[in-house]
Amino acid sequence: MAEYLIKNGFVFDPVLEINGDKVDIAIKDGKIVQSTEIKNPTVVDAAGKTVMAGGVDIHAHVAGPKVNVGRNYRPEDKLFNYEPRKGVKRMAGGFSVPTVFRTGYKYAQMGYTTVMEAAMPPLYARHTHEEMRDTPILDQGAYPVFGNNWFVLEYLKNHEVENAAAYISWLLRTTRGYAIKIVNPGGTEAWGWGLNCNSIHDPVPYFDITPAQIMKGLMDANEALRLPHSIHIHTNNLGNPGNYETTLDTFKLFQGEKPNNDFGREQVMHHTHVQFHSYGGDNWGNVESKADEIMNYVNNNDNMTMDLGCVTLDETTTMTADGPFEHHLTELNHLKWANTDVELETAAGVVPYIYSPNVKVCGIQWAIGLELALLAKDPMRVFITTDHPNAGPFFRYPRVMKWLMSQDAREAQMDALKWAEKVRSATLLSGLDRELTLYEIAAMTRAGTAKALGLSHMYGSLKPGLEADVAVYDYNPETAEDPELIEKAFGNAAYLFKGGEIVVKEGEVVSNGNKKTLWVDAKVAENPQVQRDVAEKFLRYYTVTQANYEVNEKVFMKNPYRIEVDATQ
Repeated sequence: MAEYLIKNGFVFDPVLEINGDKVDIAIKDGKIVQSTEIKNPTVVDAAGKTVMAGGVDIHAHVAGPKVNVGRNYRPEDKLFNYEPRKGVKRMAGGFSVPTVFRTGYKYAQMGYTTVMEAAMPPLYARHTHEEMRDTPILDQGAYPVFGNNWFVLEYLKNHEVENAAAYISWLLRTTRGYAIKIVNPGGTEAWGWGLNCNSIHDPVPYFDITPAQIMKGLMDANEALRLPHSIHIHTNNLGNPGNYETTLDTFKLFQGEKPNNDFGREQVMHHTHVQFHSYGGDNWGNVESKADEIMNYVNNNDNMTMDLGCVTLDETTTMTADGPFEHHLTELNHLKWANTDVELETAAGVVPYIYSPNVKVCGIQWAIGLELALLAKDPMRVFITTDHPNAGPFFRYPRVMKWLMSQDAREAQMDALKWAEKVRSATLLSGLDRELTLYEIAAMTRAGTAKALGLSHMYGSLKPGLEADVAVYDYNPETAEDPELIEKAFGNAAYLFKGGEIVVKEGEVVSNGNKKTLWVDAKVAENPQVQRDVAEKFLRYYTVTQANYEVNEKVFMKNPYRIEVDATQ
């Protein structure tokens, strides 16, 4: 494989504690190496440019059945943005729910190389893997959802954590999943009975267990299995005024808990799209930001990580396994709605949404997402996302970076809101003069996310031995003053190396790369009870046979990459 030497760039790498120094980056055989190890490299002149590791997105909805439903029932999302086939690129389009090809191309043009699908219904794992297989360039993995799974509810109700862990091990292997995802624990199952769980102590009908017991039990199982990633939570009561108290109650469940793994992960819980969970007030008329109380807890408890879920003020397509929330949302905005139940496992819904700068609540949501990042003391534990596509499309990340790095850019957007003064009075944003640095952005978009995923041995840094995933941006940190340059540069990488190969050059995709699909194989002791339970439920309840449930690597996956864990001891 070719050798490259990226010379004279301004390097930002929190893992190596390089903060804008001019450092040469050497690539050989798909890995970062010491510059003394290459003999005849192709030299890439990065003078006046910013160099970082490839971006790692910890949470986005980019593949699977709900994404495909969004594509099918929103033809208006595809108007005016299709691009014809060109060079190595396939025809691609879509805005908030882009095709798999556009997903791969746009992430690559932003300098991202790894993206995790944040919610995979196990029954539809084959579909999810088919879409990831067809998404070019990106390394990917998917999180199966467990928070409303009948096996999990029954085992945890009976305090059978060992059986829950054995079942999780089986399901991760069967679906080729990466981590434990929890969405509205118990609430989605309750919705089948016309109810919901709006606090972590509401009982789940029939199963007689609470969301708190589900989340705590799954954390215990996760740590018993020593998985690379922690449990990944979207807690109850999403999107409602006053829900910050539910969020803090969730955080406090894990206070003092310690991680157990061999991957360098330091958190026991990751909470996703916290912007949607940080609202004060008791109705939409007096809703206000509680970002300060949320971040006060996060800053003082280093056993958790979180991502933002920043609102980008776009028209988008919401989609989530939080079925009752999507029903609630369509009652609010009266737009079209799709919901589905996934047998014993979960549910999902899809509803379009317009985050209008002319609506006060949308302005408050926009401000809260930014406040959470600006109040963070440790950028290695707080990550930039838009919960794509729920708060906005992922390719707005460069715009979010602009807002975070420039108070002038934030104030310009604030002034453009119709209810700017009301938004100011309900939020903290105008009182925050912090401007994030490129070093902090590198932590929030690659070093921190890779570590939280237990993948710091592969991604997130330019340390020798890691994957040669390197992004070069045409942004000179010594001379750039116009904040618009931030959005322009981080949306159009000058170069992107993926596994040592150039896949983006001068903003254009020049290769579809050689992607990997990551999954976790956690070995546990043989558990005949769980084997009998699985066989019995497939015979009694599932509409497919157990033989038609497993994901076959050769058929459904591109370059499967197994991460093995021995949890038999």
